[in-house]
Amino acid sequence: MSKGILIEDLSKSFGATLVLDDVSLSIAPGEFVTIVGASGCGKSTLLRILAGLEMADSGVIACGDKEITGPGVERAMVFQDYSLFPWLSVMGNVLFSRRLAANAHDNLALERDAEEKRAALLLSLIGLSKVKDAYPTQLSGGMRQRVAIARALMSKPAVLLMDEPFGALDAQTREVMQDLVLEVARNEGTTVVFVTHDVEEAIYLGSRIVLMAPYPGRVDCIYDVPFSRNRDMSIRIAPTFLDLKRRIMNRVRDTVANSFDGVDQALTG
Repeated sequence: MSKGILIEDLSKSFGATLVLDDVSLSIAPGEFVTIVGASGCGKSTLLRILAGLEMADSGVIACGDKEITGPGVERAMVFQDYSLFPWLSVMGNVLFSRRLAANAHDNLALERDAEEKRAALLLSLIGLSKVKDAYPTQLSGGMRQRVAIARALMSKPAVLLMDEPFGALDAQTREVMQDLVLEVARNEGTTVVFVTHDVEEAIYLGSRIVLMAPYPGRVDCIYDVPFSRNRDMSIRIAPTFLDLKRRIMNRVRDTVANSFDGVDQALTG
């Protein structure tokens, strides 16, 4: 079952540098939210806090009715660099986290057959059934990222966190992966928070777009995306899509210019 996310008055510093300042955001269960913004706006830091890999200095952050105080099985994260184990096959990588759980809890070992069936289902969904016995070095970048997504979905997480997962892929593979993630999110009913630098990608994937401003990172504005979840590449040339892209890109540029003005004033004040 998907879960919502609540962030209230969240702040985070690294040393003397304030990275996130008073961030508040509510994400509904099953929603696909994309986060965009210039470098330095704290997108990845916010995602790592959601994953429990970093701790906030202040504020409230919760998944469902449970405060986030560290990593949890209800949340899974996909990074840009795949992070696969080269000595494990595709199937072995997908099953890895569940095998660790089985070793830690004897009763979970009885679920081995069910886990292998789910892994096979996920590999079928992402189109990798025929290479389940291959190793990461034998796969393309797009295929490796699909394995990473399947591994993240293996435990049926309520929330899927994705940190620029397609940044290193070519344009054609990236489009295929975008459609794949949309299909997986619909089929699994997962809440998705997706960080990207690509405004067009953010519009194509998201039901809402959170634009963050830099120095320090904060929510600048939120855009509703006026398309149904059943979308295809044709919407990329729709006037509504292109107008929204133009408005968001202009606003990103404004946030960068405003942040430089603030720095200049601080230096000359």
